[in-house]
Amino acid sequence: MIESSTLPRLMHEASSRPLSLAQHEQTFAAATPIGSLLEELEASGLAGRGGAGFPTSVKVRFIHDQRSLHKYVVVNAMEGEPASHKDQSLLNTHPHLVLDGAEYLAGLVGAKNIAVCVARDNRSGINAMERAIHERARRSLRGPKLDLHTPPQRYVAGEESALTHWLDDNESLPQFRRTRPHVLRIGHAPVLVQNAETLANVALIGRFGASWYRGLGTSNSPGSTLVSVSGAVAHPIVMETELGTPLRTILNYADADSDPQALLLGGYGGSWLSGEHLDTPYCNEELAPLGVSVGAGVLVVLPRKACGIVETQRVVQWMANESARQCGPCAFGLPALADGLRHVARPTGDATLALQRLEERCDVIKGRGACHHPDGVVRLVRSALQVFEKDVARHVQGDACKGSLDSRHYAAIPQLERAEELVWE
Repeated sequence: MIESSTLPRLMHEASSRPLSLAQHEQTFAAATPIGSLLEELEASGLAGRGGAGFPTSVKVRFIHDQRSLHKYVVVNAMEGEPASHKDQSLLNTHPHLVLDGAEYLAGLVGAKNIAVCVARDNRSGINAMERAIHERARRSLRGPKLDLHTPPQRYVAGEESALTHWLDDNESLPQFRRTRPHVLRIGHAPVLVQNAETLANVALIGRFGASWYRGLGTSNSPGSTLVSVSGAVAHPIVMETELGTPLRTILNYADADSDPQALLLGGYGGSWLSGEHLDTPYCNEELAPLGVSVGAGVLVVLPRKACGIVETQRVVQWMANESARQCGPCAFGLPALADGLRHVARPTGDATLALQRLEERCDVIKGRGACHHPDGVVRLVRSALQVFEKDVARHVQGDACKGSLDSRHYAAIPQLERAEELVWE
């Protein structure tokens, strides 16, 4: 791992097969959490790894304080983001670490049920979790009931309100929430939804404490994190890195293009970052002034020969097709953004007018969806217009780049589906 004798943490003793329960306990020691777990979580500064980066302890305390005889903990291992493979990596190596974290939080908030959600197309992840749950059931230990659920493989299906709605009503539709945190429910039972990587970190904090967790990272972004690196790399890779590690170091370790045009950070709802900023530490406090964030732990490398506008258009078109289509900003706004980018990338009419309409549509769409799906797309488009500003100007003037003329040859994202070959380090 990256220049730290204490790494890896999440991927400690990872192998090509999931660790059995016995191997897991031998690797990570006893599963009994230390002291007061809630206080340890607060002291650790752990932020959710699903994309929003919300403080884990705040979310946990919110559900802890709800008065109800029945509560749920939901393990969100859906990973609908095509460029992300970190949760898949955890399920295929350390499923019991994820389940430990879920059981810790169930005990903390008083939940009697844990719903483990893995997308139905993810056969290896489903098999790993089935075996892990079966192993625990054979122990006949008292504790929350573990159930495996397989919602449909859709981008929005992993959004926490959509996932809760599917568990409650078999529909993957995001729910409008005016304020956050907001109590999500299955029936009348309050629900705590946590990403798989977040839960694995909870399990480690429960064992070793907040001080140990803060032994890596920065004061504002403590710990390590999993990063899915793809694009202009030798092989797509899932790696564990200390928060605060320079982006250049991460790229070097991943055997990526050392002089990229730009990086896509945070996933398809994230932002582009110019290749001029490779020495920036990988943590939110350093990335925020540049308009980007760690987000879902995705890093896509864009080579110099690729066209950033074409790449963005392809992603936006995919995101438009993945929407729930239950409100106007997604059903009509996102296809309009994809169409606008297409007219900018390969002008067939008044490209200046197309660019103006594209910017206006971004203003109209932002903040008006039932969930943040359209907001993420708007963020991606705006960052593309800024980072690739010179390219946009040339396209508008009719001077198309090689990447737009031959996108198949220069594409950084050759196919919008999961890579079959990954290197887990």
